[in-house]
Amino acid sequence: MLKIPELAMPKTQKVTTICNGKRKIWTNYEQAKAYFLEMMMSTEGEEHDRYESIYIQLLHGLSECSDE
Repeated sequence: MLKIPELAMPKTQKVTTICNGKRKIWTNYEQAKAYFLEMMMSTEGEEHDRYESIYIQLLHGLSECSDE
């Protein structure tokens, strides 16, 4: 049995994030997750919520993640 369900694993390493209206294309999924985790842990309030929303979407393996 796999430790991570196949549906939660990203099919590609490329991911697009949209945060505060800025679109960024990441070529490494793990770097995107690390960035949004760090930003989520270092901010508070509305900013924290934006980063947290994207981080959760990244954990679910989405190829496009938005703070909206």
